[in-house]
Amino acid sequence: MLFLAVFSSLVYSTVGADLQGALNDVWDFTESYLLPLWQNRFYVYTTAAVLIGVWFIVNMLFKKTKMVNPVNPWIYKSAKKQELSPVTEKVIHVSRVKVFYGSQTGTAKGFAKELAEDVSTQGIQCEVIDMKEYDPDDRLAEECTSKMICVFLVATYTDGQPTESAEWFCKWLEEASTDFRYGKTYLKGMRYAVFGLGNSVYVGHYNTVSKNIDKWLWMLSAARIMTRGEGDCNVVKSRHGSVQADFHSWKTKFLSRLQALAKGEKKACSGKCKKSSCKNKKKHKEEAEDSRSLAEKNNSEEELMESSSDAESSAEEEKSHGSVIDMEDLGNVMNRMKKAKRMEGDEEEAQGVKLSKQNGVRKSETEEERREMITPALRDALTKQGYKLIGSHSGVKLCRWTKSMLRGRGGCYKHTFYGIESHRCMETTPSLACANKCVFCWRHHTNPVGTEWRWKMDPAEKIIQEAMENHRNMIRQFRGVPGVRPERFEEGLTVKHCALSLVGEPIMYPEINTFLRLLHQQNISSFLVTNAQFPEEIRNLVPVTQLYVSVDASTKDSLKKIDRPLFKDFWQRFLDSLKALGEKQQRTVYRLTLVKAWNVDELKAYSDLIALGQPDFIEVKGVTYCGESSASSLTMANVPWHEEVIYFVQQLANLLPNYEIACEHEHSNCLLLAHHKFKVDGEWWTWIDYERFQELIQEYDESGGTASFSAMDYMAKTPSWAIFGARERGFEPLDTRFQRKNKTKDISGC
Repeated sequence: MLFLAVFSSLVYSTVGADLQGALNDVWDFTESYLLPLWQNRFYVYTTAAVLIGVWFIVNMLFKKTKMVNPVNPWIYKSAKKQELSPVTEKVIHVSRVKVFYGSQTGTAKGFAKELAEDVSTQGIQCEVIDMKEYDPDDRLAEECTSKMICVFLVATYTDGQPTESAEWFCKWLEEASTDFRYGKTYLKGMRYAVFGLGNSVYVGHYNTVSKNIDKWLWMLSAARIMTRGEGDCNVVKSRHGSVQADFHSWKTKFLSRLQALAKGEKKACSGKCKKSSCKNKKKHKEEAEDSRSLAEKNNSEEELMESSSDAESSAEEEKSHGSVIDMEDLGNVMNRMKKAKRMEGDEEEAQGVKLSKQNGVRKSETEEERREMITPALRDALTKQGYKLIGSHSGVKLCRWTKSMLRGRGGCYKHTFYGIESHRCMETTPSLACANKCVFCWRHHTNPVGTEWRWKMDPAEKIIQEAMENHRNMIRQFRGVPGVRPERFEEGLTVKHCALSLVGEPIMYPEINTFLRLLHQQNISSFLVTNAQFPEEIRNLVPVTQLYVSVDASTKDSLKKIDRPLFKDFWQRFLDSLKALGEKQQRTVYRLTLVKAWNVDELKAYSDLIALGQPDFIEVKGVTYCGESSASSLTMANVPWHEEVIYFVQQLANLLPNYEIACEHEHSNCLLLAHHKFKVDGEWWTWIDYERFQELIQEYDESGGTASFSAMDYMAKTPSWAIFGARERGFEPLDTRFQRKNKTKDISGC
């Protein structure tokens, strides 16, 4: 062991000395190269970074070239041929458009067909579907995967409910939107657009159905291709003057949007970019300029297209912000809501022209700014029905009883009950608008509706002058017609009576008192009919020859069902109107229209209403069937027989101790109950002394209203043939009754 230790030390001393020398030589050599590199290390690092960057770029370019160029030369040749081929495969972004409609009167259906024709002209297949014939449970999900676009044209019906044809579709969609079994993505992939038809007069229900459908589709993750459109039948608030014009404006935008989608273009910026970071500044600039110009005209189409549903707007914001609103933003949200409500209130106040005691209008806006009641479409429809339109809101039409009496074929029930000369009676109205949409309206709801006067107004002088001219011109057309009696033809050219019962609500006309005075100044008697929705206007009305109130039902529910009034407080207005009628000193009449299975079983309630207004007369008439109408469900089964009307009147008379059946007009299916004060010495005096009335009204006007008079001051004796129970049954014996056979009846008349 000692030997090995000594040997190792000797070897280490010899080899170690040589190794140390070699290491020193290597270090000296290496130091001469490494030291300059270390001193210039910044340049070294920069060079290395540049080389790595160049390598990376070259590598990426090589990969891209490799992906674009096919490896297989045969594939390359095939692709080259396709590139050079003139016919290339077209990518389809919109395969078809389906237009769904829910209509009651046929307007939405007509719009659907019109839209389908315009879509087809763009080379896109289009299908029109009635919601009534479509099962959404089985088929709606199919519209999500076929590059389809669905359009929904829906009308809002009574009380904000869908039409009968859209009822099931809406019910299913509402349930599906809240049913967890379908899920919130059930309609994901569907693209849709909605246009609603409504009437803003119904404040609480305006376009409710379209808003709900839009909301329910959105809740199921369907995608809107454009904002919902709204058509307004109220010409005053309609953005474009009529529901047709509103639809055409929306249709233009839809077709433009459809064309863009067909080209594969993405949706334009909505203008709701977060933190104002929208990249499409040019688009925003153009929209801002368009908004300013449209705002100056106060006719912005964007306002029409914007949703008016608070729930929907909030839902949109919640979706875009993750369903969370910061507490610090809550104040701004509330301020915006208050400002919007305040602006809406100011707008309504500026547009509204209330009826006043003086029959004037509040000059909150000039006549030029108000719209005409009669739109071009309405003018065409009414003209086809035989109306002679006057100005922007009035009309006159020849009653069928005027034609009948000219030919000696009998007069109307007013001739039998009150002594009117039917061939000298002018049927007109200074207001085509009405506050009700009665189920038995024999104008089929072609006239506009409203709760107050918001249209341009023509002077009363112009209306009366043109009404009489048009009436005479229509009478002149009977010159030489076989059967027309010459003496009655000459008499017919001089108007003696005016029945303000043509259509609409005459009492809405702000200058109705001036209108009535002008009639009386020309020795024309006045028969004014109102629908019992304007009690203050009844109280402020000047004396008329005879004032009617339509009492179409005796309970709140049945009145709502039959008259379909626009006012929310319609029942209180109805009762107040009857009370106002009872305050009148001149002749007053309740006008009852019997609709079988609707209002013939309310005898006790009718007697209570009669006690409230104490009218002089009560006319009870069976409803006239005016033909099939999509706006009404009435049929011939709802028309009572004359014997049924007699039975009803007899039962009603038993509940009214102060009334008795006085007259009958079988041909009109009508009877008259009269107050006992018109039965003098056992004889009825229901007729009117028209000459005496003109004397009394003249004295009244000259005295400034102090020389009052009552219905008893101008009554006349009723002829025997007009009395109930007479053999003639109300038909003038000097005339010849004409029975029509297998001919369509002319149902026009008062």
